[in-house]
Formats: sequence, structure tokens, C-alpha cells
Amino acid sequence: MTANEAASPTLLPAAAMAGRDDPVDRILSTAYELFSRRGIRDVGVNELIDSSGVSKATFYRHFPSKDALVLAFLELRDQVWTVDLIVAEARRRGTTAEERLLAVFDVFGDWFKREDFEACTFINVLLEMGPGHPLGMASIGYLSRIRDHIQALAEEAGLNRPEDFARSWHILMKGSIISATEGDILASKRAQQMARWLIEHHRSL
Repeated sequence: MTANEAASPTLLPAAAMAGRDDPVDRILSTAYELFSRRGIRDVGVNELIDSSGVSKATFYRHFPSKDALVLAFLELRDQVWTVDLIVAEARRRGTTAEERLLAVFDVFGDWFKREDFEACTFINVLLEMGPGHPLGMASIGYLSRIRDHIQALAEEAGLNRPEDFARSWHILMKGSIISATEGDILASKRAQQMARWLIEHHRSL
């Protein structure tokens, strides 16, 4: 297993599952795998129960509805993908706040090359369920958290209008994900080039 494979956003790190009993581990691990790859509507409760190897009573004891499980999945995805993969790895790769910002797209580049690249779950769920659905609204909240991480880095870099910067930066992030999904293998590099301009723009405001 390579270093990039070890950092796969589809893996469930022990820290994210700490303190959970075995049935919940199995249900969440199964949901994470299926929802990440196939979306929400295509995966039924019976399949989740069968694939996780728990009884129906056990499933509903921990998750009274499919939506409850999806909310738990989104929370876990935020930890595994946003915090542990994107933010932590970008911070590890950069020595300054500006380098860490740009490293986001280096991390994306590695992710885009993976055979199991599944695009952004929060965007996928938002588009699938709609912004008025509770799961769509939850996804909007998690997308906002991504911007918060970027804003924090912008503030560390001393950039002007860091909130506006984070919104523009997030457009580059989301756009590169969509382009990579279309098959553009250079999407992360194209976004990174525009990101350098955005940093300079917010230094000169």
C-alpha cells in the first residue's frame, strides 16, 4: 500500500470510530462505502443491513431511519475526508500558510488520480437530495465547514477579506472536483494556477 492509498478518503481511521461498538462500526463502514460510491437513493436499508451483517432490529436500534444513518455518514465523511485527509495533509505538506493553501490542490491531484476517486460527497448529496431536504441542508453545513478551514488558513497568511477569499477558493476547489470527474487529469494544477492569482489579489486589496 502506498502513502496515498493509506490516506484514502474511503478508509475509516480508528480514531474516527473510537468508542463505537461493533455493530455500529459495521453499519457505518458499510454505509460509508456504499453511500460514497453510489449516492443515497440507490442504496436501500435492506442492502445496508445485509452488507453490514447485522439484524434489522440491531440496525434500527442504532439508526431509527435511513436519514439518521446518512447524517452519521456525513459527519464521519467530514472527519475522514475534510479534516483527516484534505486539511491535515495540506498542513503537513506546507511550511507556511500560503504553501498550505496551495497544497490543498496537490492533495486533490493525488486524490483525483486514484481509481476509487468518488468526487465530493457533500456536493453529491446536495445535488441528489436538494437544498431543502434535511440531508441537503446538512451537506450545505459541511461545505461551509470546508470554507471555515480555508478562511483560517487565509487569516494565518494575513490575507485581506479572508471570508471572501475562502468563498472564492472554495469555488476553485469544487470546480476542480467537477472537472476531475469529467476526466480532466490536470484539474488540480489548473485550479492551483488560478489559486496563486487569488492569493496575490487578496494581498493587494
